[in-house]
Amino acid sequence: MTLDPEPVRPEPVRPEPVRPEPVRPEPVRPEPVRPEPGWREPVAPEPAAPDAARRRGSHRGVSRIRLVWVYPDLLSTYGDRGNLLVLVRRAKLRGFAVDAVEVHADEPVPRQGDIYLMGGGEDLPQVLAARRLKADGGLAAVASAGAVVFAVCAGYQVIGEEFGGVDGEPVAGLSILDMRSGRGERRGVGEIIADVDPELGVPRLTGFENHQGITTIGPGARPLARVAVGVGNGDGTEGAYRGRVLGTYLHGPALVRNPGLADLLLGWVAGPLAPLSPADEDWASRLRQQRLAAVNG
Repeated sequence: MTLDPEPVRPEPVRPEPVRPEPVRPEPVRPEPVRPEPGWREPVAPEPAAPDAARRRGSHRGVSRIRLVWVYPDLLSTYGDRGNLLVLVRRAKLRGFAVDAVEVHADEPVPRQGDIYLMGGGEDLPQVLAARRLKADGGLAAVASAGAVVFAVCAGYQVIGEEFGGVDGEPVAGLSILDMRSGRGERRGVGEIIADVDPELGVPRLTGFENHQGITTIGPGARPLARVAVGVGNGDGTEGAYRGRVLGTYLHGPALVRNPGLADLLLGWVAGPLAPLSPADEDWASRLRQQRLAAVNG
């Protein structure tokens, strides 16, 4: 009789004990600093001019200039955005870093800027811009705090006490500058030349005007210039200023034709500026000579 062999029993498979992964705490990240609402950092700022580094440190602690173009969707009818471009260029040629932002009419006016720019516009956009800026309060606040404001034509009227609306009715301005504007009988269209208040140290102005405004300057402001050719405010003067707020009827754009005026605004922020090289001034000088010669005949 044959004995069957003892059956082989496999060793039971014991599963490896599951060890839980150690819990590692998430690193604590600091809360990012958020800028004041309304301010947008510029996208990919252009580098400064190659020779700008040697000019750094010559200004009164200012290394960056912040430019704010106010309501280009309402007040930029006559190419006045060129004023922004000229300020950017002339600042960078002197070694400043530049932030330039455009703030539309549905956005709050940021309060961190150094120079605020406004351009020309038609009657309805001008009225709308005045109402929104008055409700916003930002432009009046920064002007009161010492920021530079440069306003052209419709923008110039808006920063005053009042101006003429669509049908000539008075519309409240921002009361930043002591002047009032109304609708005149004669429209000023064409080239204008004006001699600047000697206090400002700026050469003769050349520009193009296209407006029907008559502006009266109050005791709290001074005329920017005296008209040699053209209409200006309608009383022999052109534009107005007080402190670091300056308005004018000049298009062209004004700062393209008048780099000395552009440097005045930059100097109000950064202090005395070094002159630019003749090569950097060549095209601006040619334009000025051409326009002045055309008017003088």
